[in-house]
Amino acid sequence: MDHFPIFLSTKGQRIVLSGGGDAALAKLRLLLKTQARIEVFAVDAAPEITVWAAAGKLTHHARSLASGDVTGTALFYAADENATEDARTAAIGRAEGALVNIVDNLHDSAFITPAIVDRDPVTIAIGTEGAAPVLARAIKADLEERLPSTLGTLARIGKGFRHLADALPFGRARRDFWRDYYFTSGPRAVQEGQEAVRPALDALLDAHLTRSTRAGHVAFVGGGPGDPELLTLKARRALDEADVVIYDRLISPEILELARREATMIDVGKEGFGPSTSQETINDLLIEHGLAGAQVVRLKSGDATVFGRLDEEIDAVDAHGIGWHIVPGITSASAAVASIGQSLTRRGRNASVRFLTGHDMQGFADHDWAALARPNEVAAIYMGKKSARFVQGRLIMHGAERATPVTVIEHASRPEQRILATTLDCLATDLAAAEFSGPALMFYGLAPRAAAAASTDLRLEEFA
Repeated sequence: MDHFPIFLSTKGQRIVLSGGGDAALAKLRLLLKTQARIEVFAVDAAPEITVWAAAGKLTHHARSLASGDVTGTALFYAADENATEDARTAAIGRAEGALVNIVDNLHDSAFITPAIVDRDPVTIAIGTEGAAPVLARAIKADLEERLPSTLGTLARIGKGFRHLADALPFGRARRDFWRDYYFTSGPRAVQEGQEAVRPALDALLDAHLTRSTRAGHVAFVGGGPGDPELLTLKARRALDEADVVIYDRLISPEILELARREATMIDVGKEGFGPSTSQETINDLLIEHGLAGAQVVRLKSGDATVFGRLDEEIDAVDAHGIGWHIVPGITSASAAVASIGQSLTRRGRNASVRFLTGHDMQGFADHDWAALARPNEVAAIYMGKKSARFVQGRLIMHGAERATPVTVIEHASRPEQRILATTLDCLATDLAAAEFSGPALMFYGLAPRAAAAASTDLRLEEFA
């Protein structure tokens, strides 16, 4: 992030702009929405500037900007659409202590003006670091369609009501009240007329003041394979409402960014064959925050019901009378198999697929390897990097064809995804040569489809 977004107080502040053409008009249409004192310096100003000056909306100086004209100014815009003149006026602005923006010159500007969705006092600013103005405008157009015109009315009334809402306990009680107001009671009242909004707020506050404290609850949420676009809508809603998020090591930073800023974030990452948070500690955290009345999200990688020790955690919260529900997620096997253009089952090849975890060596030892070694069998092996040689040995010992395809996908669905296509015979050697350091899922019996092979980053010949 090269530009840190802030909302600058402009009430009573002086803003100066040099220029009188189209670029100046574009900036002035935004600046006139503020309560700043706007001054324009232009020898030849557009008719609109003259009209605005006559109406007292700005002050127009019919001359070029000179030294001393920017002193005491919060912001300065160089908008003469002439590189030499813009450089001259920008130098004056900097020397006299103003933040300077040169229109269409990102490199020499101290700030940028974002695309704005205006539902005063609700303002949404959209910036792309100057890289994609067209994209910013498209996002603005989409938000303009989505946000009701009454949003500003609700916000203005709500702003005057904030001190009364302080009677509610800090935290979730207040959030529930305002969520109810902005998304349910408020819009319904506005439809009846603006005069109905304040009585609706009073009634809503009375209802929330008499409402009993909301009980703690745990949502066991599948965070998907890592790509935030593969997160379900229900999972995103749970993150938005959570007071506490207890998350696993494999949850991507992009997904954690979707949680509320005020939420308490607790990392309970476990690493196979390495340091980890004990299951007892995780259970204790769920119970502690649930009994305290928090809305807890237990965020698990992939799908919460697949190799996530979900039953132990449900039993723990159940034993203390804490409510819970499960939000399914896309398991890593689904994302990984999609990345190689294959399906987990295929008519005429395999009607079933096994999900195994390489982390559970005891379970591995007891597995029916003879059945898996038969032709056309398919298995998705989670956390199987360190057990690859064991898997290879067991399958070959039970008669599996050494040429059986094996595909290993690291960081499935993420930008840093890598794919290794190999065979059972070369699995351990090729995997060691690939030096995978991230989470990887192994498919026994599947090779990347030819159409998907172009995206495969690792090839057997690279390790020859």
